[in-house]
Amino acid sequence: MAEPDKRAVFVCAHGAGGHKDDGAMKRLARILEALGVEVVRFNFPYREQGSKRIDPMEVLKASIENQVAKARSKAKHLILGGRSMGGRAASMLAAEGFACDGLLLAAYPLHPAGKPEKLRDAHLPQIRCPALCLNGTRDALCSKELMQSALTKVTARWTMHWIEGADHSFRVLKSSGRTEAQVDAEIGETAARWLAELG
Repeated sequence: MAEPDKRAVFVCAHGAGGHKDDGAMKRLARILEALGVEVVRFNFPYREQGSKRIDPMEVLKASIENQVAKARSKAKHLILGGRSMGGRAASMLAAEGFACDGLLLAAYPLHPAGKPEKLRDAHLPQIRCPALCLNGTRDALCSKELMQSALTKVTARWTMHWIEGADHSFRVLKSSGRTEAQVDAEIGETAARWLAELG
């Protein structure tokens, strides 16, 4: 039996300390696959080699390009992105003009933890494709105020969604009264609206 046509393929890169099968990556994939998106998860070379030493940015970007070459013909829309560092690498690729239909960034690392002065926003104004960026309001790597300031220079159709009370891993405190399932539902609804806008 032929597989149903996918509305989008999402080439999803992992974060610096993660890998393609970590809990956060599987969680994101589960949410998007429920919306009919084909999620392509992969490991960067350093992770494949069992190293903790992160590859140079050029290697990270080339790895994403390699995955895109395999996935490009599979769906109507090609979306790049991923979690944290992986999403940042994808956004830098898009800023350089790499062809894609959208960016989906989960927990974008605007700055290192405790170092809000070291912003990773210089390339954001060069992005031209639509972007969905999901960050928690308790994310130590993304100050809401600094992100909102950085986005004043961005002219692309950028959808910024803040998950109230969530940290860098999209976990919320028990005292919030919210469950992980409720957070996942919020992410899914937000992503569904954004995907619908892509056409």
